[in-house]
Amino acid sequence: MDKAQSEHLARVHHLREAFVEANERLVARLRGASDEAAHRVVEGAWSAAQIGWHVATVTTRFAAMIAGDVAGPQPLAEGFRERPWDEIAASIPPRATASSAVTPPPGVRRADAVAALEASGTKMARAFDALTPERGARMGVTHALVGTISVYQLGEWATAHIKRHNRQAKRALGEG
Repeated sequence: MDKAQSEHLARVHHLREAFVEANERLVARLRGASDEAAHRVVEGAWSAAQIGWHVATVTTRFAAMIAGDVAGPQPLAEGFRERPWDEIAASIPPRATASSAVTPPPGVRRADAVAALEASGTKMARAFDALTPERGARMGVTHALVGTISVYQLGEWATAHIKRHNRQAKRALGEG
């Protein structure tokens, strides 16, 4: 195995581990909540079940882009250099508006959100399995929230997205 392949495998391993940990935490939070608490909607915010549904929907989209199942990633400009994820994350506003495609419908049930999160986690695992070094480093997306990032960084964004919404779900459930 050459150095580039070894670095790719290490990076994908790290992405997978971080993603799984974050997704499992949100799933555990929703599993541990009562239906009443998970379905409670506070004005101006989503219920914890809706948060789970939203995260699963976004994760499924990220997984499809990482795997190359949908259009989105394009070849990165010659000389593109990744910015550290911490720098990118710091630039994301505290409150962002979700597009209508990933806005949860009213009445999302806790069990449905948990099932969707688990299914999207499986899709992400398959996407990581399919990711090649060339796609990870040489393809990317540009988005208003994060600027231009590599496909590898889509995995980082997916994890950061879960963590952000896990904190939101914690508040929605009255846990802090």
